[in-house]
Formats: sequence, C-alpha cells, structure tokens
Amino acid sequence: MQPFFYHTFSSGMRLVYRHSVSPVSYAGIMVGVGTRDEEPHINGMAHYIEHCVFKGSLTKKGGKHIPRSSSQIIHRLEDIGAEVNAYTTKEETVFYAATPTSFLSRTLGLLLDLVLRPTFPKSETDKEKSVILDEIESYNDSPSELIYDDFENLLFSSHSLAQPILGTRKTLERISGSPEMPFRFMREHYRYERMVVFIQSRIPFNRVRDIVERMLDDSNSTYLENMDKKDKRVCVTERVPFIPDLHSSRAVAYRKRTHQLHLMLGARAYPLGHELQMPLYLLNNILGGGAMSSMLNMSLREQSGLVYTVESQYTPLSDTGYWNIYLACDHEDKQQCIDLICKELWQLVKTPLSNSQLECSLRQLRGQMAISAENNENNVLGMAKQMLYFNKSYGWQESFARLEVVTADILQQVAKEVFAPDNLYMLSYE
Repeated sequence: MQPFFYHTFSSGMRLVYRHSVSPVSYAGIMVGVGTRDEEPHINGMAHYIEHCVFKGSLTKKGGKHIPRSSSQIIHRLEDIGAEVNAYTTKEETVFYAATPTSFLSRTLGLLLDLVLRPTFPKSETDKEKSVILDEIESYNDSPSELIYDDFENLLFSSHSLAQPILGTRKTLERISGSPEMPFRFMREHYRYERMVVFIQSRIPFNRVRDIVERMLDDSNSTYLENMDKKDKRVCVTERVPFIPDLHSSRAVAYRKRTHQLHLMLGARAYPLGHELQMPLYLLNNILGGGAMSSMLNMSLREQSGLVYTVESQYTPLSDTGYWNIYLACDHEDKQQCIDLICKELWQLVKTPLSNSQLECSLRQLRGQMAISAENNENNVLGMAKQMLYFNKSYGWQESFARLEVVTADILQQVAKEVFAPDNLYMLSYE
C-alpha cells in the first residue's frame, strides 16, 4: 500500500499527497463548502461559483496580476492534453485535473488561480447562467435524478441540506444579478483552513510541497485578503448542525404523469466517521449494491421481473447521513414492489446472517473495493475527502480491515437501527 504524505501551510491550507509511478498526475483542490452552507435566497451559489470561476481569473506574472479569459483558461490545460473537471455536493466543491506529469506545476497553478483569484466577468457569467438554467431544466426532465432532490427535501425538511444543489431559476436570477454576491460568499466560506490540495504524482513529495508553497506565497491578491478590506460586513460563518425534525411527513406522492412510477424509500443514517459507518456500507452492499446477486435485485428483478433496475445507496455526511432504495416500475406494481422490499428489510432486521453468508459478502466486497481502487480518479477524490474531514487519508485495505472484525450480530444491530420499516420515508412519482 502506497503511503500518504501531509503538510499544513502557514495559511492553514492542507496538502495530501500519494506517490505514483504513472506518467499521469492528478491534482486538485477540495473546498469544504457546499449547498448546506447557502442561505435559502442564494440556493445554488456553491454550484454557480463552481461553474463561473472558469469564466475568468487573475494570474501572477512578473509581480503583476494579469487577467486570464475563459478561452485562455480552457486552452491553458487542454492544449497540453490535460482533462479538468469540477463538481459540487451538499458539503464540498471540488476542482481537479488529470495531466501529463511534466505539466503538473502548470495545472496546479491554474487550479489555484481559479479558486483564489476568480474575476466573475459579467459578460461571461451571464452566458454561464443560461447554461446552468439549461442544466436545471434538464434535471427537472429526468425523474430518476430529480427524485433524489425531492427525497432529500423530505428527509431533511427545512434544513439547508434539503436544498437542491443546482438551486432554482428564481435564486439563480438573484445570484447572477449581483457581481458582488459570489465574492461575498467566497469570502465567508472559502477559507484556507477549509481547503485541501490533493496530488498524486511520481514527482517527489518534497518538490510538490515546495511548488504549492511557492504558489501560495504568490497568492497575495485574492478575495481572501484584499476583498475583506472592502467589505467590513463579511464574517466567517459556521455550519448549522442538522437536528432531525421528528414531525415531518414520512410518505409523499407527486403526480408527475411519467410512463413509469418512480419510487424511493430510505431513512436517515450514520455520519462520516461513525463506528458503524463501515458495517452499514457492507450491509447496504448486501441489500442493494452493484452486484446482480444483491437481495433486492434477486427479489424484484430476477425472481419477480418487476423492475429493470433497483439499487440502494448509503450517503454519509459530516453530521448525519441517509440511506435509500430507488426503483422504477409499472404503476400497477407499486405495492408489490414495496411489499417485497419490506420483506427483504425484515429479513435483515430479524435474522442474522449465517457465517457462510457473512464470509461470502465480505469476499465479494473485498473484490469490489480492490477493483474500484484501480480507478485513480476515485482514489484521489477519496483521499482528499478523508483529509478534509479526518486530517488523514487511508487506502482501501485499511478500510476493509475495519470490516473483517464485523460480526453478524453487529450487522443485525445496524439493520434494526436503519432498515426497520417503521423508520422509512417514502416518495413516489405517479
């Protein structure tokens, strides 16, 4: 297992590094800021910023900060064959790239410019607003994606975690209409201590650390320093912790007039770092993970022929989490699908796995984790997230080692706490 190396810069920004022998390096910046950090009237701001930092930035040359256009940003990386990407979640915003190792410094410099020195030129952000509006409408046209937003709204009620990542047409119009609004949000939330630089490369760690340190020393004209002097109203805001609303509705049906009925069931679950996080990860894989032999796939598809696909997911967050089952079926099969799902859930709640079932499930998951570990992009993103929340990273073998001591009784305890049908929330598009 390849070791991880860490460093915290004087600014508070952290670096996590893993050595690789590949001619391709990965570099990125993960910021601990997402949809849950938005006030309702600016819902969608984190996603808007993720898009619009690519529309223009400053870069330092010869002691001066020079504007760089969206076209120059695109060509800066794509002309060397690098691939750049970004995404926003409820709790993180991430900018990263895969690049030929000889251009790692160039790639990292551009990413830092985007995050630390965006300019948000109005002519460009107006065009990007239209792109985001199209993304929102495309999402609204896809019930299999939109149902996740509505289910999170059901689970998290009035908390900011219930807000959609993309925002709404109304909030996007408000955000894009004020050039100062994204700067103010970044000054409040894009703090150095909430940022992790992550790198996987064959360039030695000490050299990588020095490259990042030099670039940060040059970042003396960012929204974090200069802009604070212009707006005394800005203060660092802390996240509002999630407190469950025990009185929220547990079953909702929306009339969507879709060809199929879309159904989601689930419940709140353990947060990141919880002692039962990994046992729930294993149990979810048994129930409805990616394998065709999962309990739900065998019951609803292979044996009953009711669905094309059925899957379950576990999503841990920093102070809460949730687990869900999603399927699409014919409208007349809704109740039969629900009955079969509840039957499988009760099986896990009432009856512990046999030793042979547990051994088989662990063997299957070990293989899945080993195969997934061959994906470098997933590896570096996981490495960064671990660093962001736990200030250290670890490989899949270390994660799996925590599962090898799990017993059937522990899994049954998890099932009773999370899978009990009385705890379920249900949402359907009919």
